[in-house]
Amino acid sequence: MKPLKLNEFFNYRFLSNLTWSPDGKAAAVTVTIANPEDNGYDQNLWLYRGDGFRQFTALNKESAFIWDDENTILFAGARLASDQKRMETEEMTVFNRISIHSGEALKAFTLPVKASDIKKLSDGLYLVTARCDAGVPDYYKMSSEERAAVDKAKKDNADYEIFDEIPFWYNGSGMINKLRNRLFLFDERTGEMTPISDPLFNVTCYAVAGDLIVYSGEAYQTRRTDRESFYRYRIGDKASQCINDSQGYCECSLFAVGNTIVLVGSARTRYGECENPYFYTLDPESGEVKVLAETDMYVGNSTTCDCRYGRTRAAKAVGDKLYFISTQRTSAYLYSIDLTGKVELVLEEEGTVDDFDLVDGNVLLTGLYGMRPQEVYRYGLEDRKLIQVSRFNEEVLDGKYVAEPERVTFINDGVEIDGWILKPMDYDPDKSYPGILDIHGGPKAIYSPVFVHEMQYWAGKGYFVFFSNPEGGDGRGNEFADIRGKYGTVDYDDLMKFVDEVLARYPQIDPARLGVTGGSYGGFMTNWVIGHTGRFAAAVSQRSISNWISFYGTSDIGYTFGPDLTIGNIYDGHEKMWWHSPLKYADKVTTPTLFIHSEEDYRCWLPEGMQMYTALVDRGVAARMCYFKGENHELSRTGKPLHREKRLQEITDWMDKYTCK
Repeated sequence: MKPLKLNEFFNYRFLSNLTWSPDGKAAAVTVTIANPEDNGYDQNLWLYRGDGFRQFTALNKESAFIWDDENTILFAGARLASDQKRMETEEMTVFNRISIHSGEALKAFTLPVKASDIKKLSDGLYLVTARCDAGVPDYYKMSSEERAAVDKAKKDNADYEIFDEIPFWYNGSGMINKLRNRLFLFDERTGEMTPISDPLFNVTCYAVAGDLIVYSGEAYQTRRTDRESFYRYRIGDKASQCINDSQGYCECSLFAVGNTIVLVGSARTRYGECENPYFYTLDPESGEVKVLAETDMYVGNSTTCDCRYGRTRAAKAVGDKLYFISTQRTSAYLYSIDLTGKVELVLEEEGTVDDFDLVDGNVLLTGLYGMRPQEVYRYGLEDRKLIQVSRFNEEVLDGKYVAEPERVTFINDGVEIDGWILKPMDYDPDKSYPGILDIHGGPKAIYSPVFVHEMQYWAGKGYFVFFSNPEGGDGRGNEFADIRGKYGTVDYDDLMKFVDEVLARYPQIDPARLGVTGGSYGGFMTNWVIGHTGRFAAAVSQRSISNWISFYGTSDIGYTFGPDLTIGNIYDGHEKMWWHSPLKYADKVTTPTLFIHSEEDYRCWLPEGMQMYTALVDRGVAARMCYFKGENHELSRTGKPLHREKRLQEITDWMDKYTCK
């Protein structure tokens, strides 16, 4: 048995965009694999026809696609050198068609926008979502000369940015000032692009029922509030109509269940920004919103893992039901809700449903099960059998040590807390071992007993690795997740009691050789931990928050997120924000700490780590900072392969230095 290599993830295949053909006789999936030579990722489409998967494209640049019909796939990608050159300066998207039976891909059409989503409405007619500059609202219909002039002006002014609204940047998207998601109709037969939404309106979601398009979002000039309005557009009318301008819902999703529009959204009046949504019906004529089900469930997969890449589907309307993924306790399951508001558990299997599609009672899904990286599984709604149908990662772990999570559940202050440990490779109960506490992000996320590369790597190097789901996390309802104004109190207590429990159950762990690490909220909590206890010999704080006051106005979510979660503000509640700031307690830190941040992380902005790092160095505490250029908040999950390798090496070397003496 061999340990996993540090860069073993170079060999993993990540699965996304899993989609059945309209007739359910075939399916396609995007397969992504690291390309360390180019320090990027290769993406191709693979086809499933009931007898395993075969690679379908081979240019390593195909990821976004839809089924144009049961025999044809439509996918984005500039294959011609002339198109690739144009795309260096011009906003455009090239689509190609390819038959699943034979032949080469042929160029289908070019859109004069940067399309992020496309949906076929009927033969030759498509609904397109595109990222557009509201300052140049007619770019899509300009002549080539006019577009060239606009493109030249942008190039000439590329050395500076002007902000006149908030948010002005967004993690993974860069500068977003005056950029909006717009909806268009595209008629392939005429080449006509018809705008549905206004230039300043940012579309968040839509649903199509017959010839009716219902969409939601917000128009704003200087400040986005995330309070959404609802519009309808009837194909052929060429005009949108506002049907509900109450702006009472946030983070909305819309689905057409038959001819009924189902709204999934939160009013944020009960538990703030992390509140679980309700299910509603939205009347497309009157705009009336009625409660369908007052559920206490997050819609989507909030489990933490470093073995995913690409877009996935959280919900889909099929027949008279809406099927959706929801995180519950320690796993992500598949559920359904019908138009009476009845919620049913469809697939309950320990692990995670990462992506899914459903046709004719057959569910196809990608998931993490059985302590292995992602595979595709088939699940029948009638026979209730879950069957693995792919072998993408079947051999990558052959002969490698993979630790089985052992559950550590305990009671703290009347609340049951879940956790797990991974034993080190070649574990000997008569020996002593170092240990690493890994804290998840969010905080409204969870760890699940699934395959996580970095944890398995550390176990292979001889560490006990332990991780838990303290209060503030997802999967157990709003009350459990609600730690507004409590950051660093109940969650910190849960984590320390978890460490106590682990040490009591596994005396082989040397309490003098403990490390702690985490990213995002886990980075915040790592900063908090080292300011409140000296029990850890080493710490690695990743993409962290250290100062809620400076976090305000610099994070892409910070001007509302920080005040909401601390129950404070920078004007007359700054004492509360400062009390919850790890930087306040930096003078108590004695733990050697490595800080990891990314240059383009607009979620937990670089100064947050810099402040904490500077405070430690200023006070003579051993500290080091690793700063990644060109990376963002997702470094550990989707960063460039060589950067991910370097990051994990830095963390491991730091832990080795201070815990393996």
